[in-house]
Amino acid sequence: MLAKRIIPCLDIKNGRTVKGVNFKHLQDAGDPIELVCWYTEQEADELIFLDITATNEKRKTLINLVKDISRHINIPFTVGGGIKEEKDVEHLLNAGADKISINTAAFKKPNLLEDLSKRFGSQCIVLAIDTKYEKNEWWVYLNGGRIPTYIKTLDWAKEGINRGAGEILLTSMNHDGTKNGFALDITKKISENISTPVIASGGAGKLEDFYKILKKGKADAALAASIFHYKEIEIPRLKLYLNKLHIPVRTQNTNINIK
Repeated sequence: MLAKRIIPCLDIKNGRTVKGVNFKHLQDAGDPIELVCWYTEQEADELIFLDITATNEKRKTLINLVKDISRHINIPFTVGGGIKEEKDVEHLLNAGADKISINTAAFKKPNLLEDLSKRFGSQCIVLAIDTKYEKNEWWVYLNGGRIPTYIKTLDWAKEGINRGAGEILLTSMNHDGTKNGFALDITKKISENISTPVIASGGAGKLEDFYKILKKGKADAALAASIFHYKEIEIPRLKLYLNKLHIPVRTQNTNINIK
């Protein structure tokens, strides 16, 4: 069995790390460079950087900040926000990103996924999906959760993978920032219906939440922000907990016996 990944996420606004609840009420969560250095020491498996207002403000990702972060990191680094064309991806990869995350632009122009995967390889194309449960169904939302669509989340996930995305980053707007646990049902449904990895995002609050999403939700990776930023849960402790419950995780700590 492949190791499950633990991924901190930096939501960036105006060059600072922020965190909110249900995509609203954003609060400052610290300096991104300081957090990057902390997560490198903490044995994070990857890091995701999302410039969360780039698309809505109709601008490019903060490229200089990406360069600064890449100089302080030695783990895989995914960047998203404001990506609309091949040149955007080229610039981010040249700035130090290992993968890119694309959301709204891929939905509005699905052929872009095909073009990007052909040029850069599907392994570095992450399709980010913001989803919200309402009227007895999970629906896709765009522009940082501001614009609803009438497309079902599972349908879009399948299409995105068929068009070349190599991974899904699934964020439940209902669970985001609540610390009440991940969205198990939609995560499991997508994980069972596509052939590529699924990163679950939104709702992490306690150790058990990670176990449930990785085991019952069948996610390949679990992403969290505030509980890591504010050191409510430290990643080595989380990995030790998961290991004891027979969830395979990567670790550099020789005191943790991974089977």
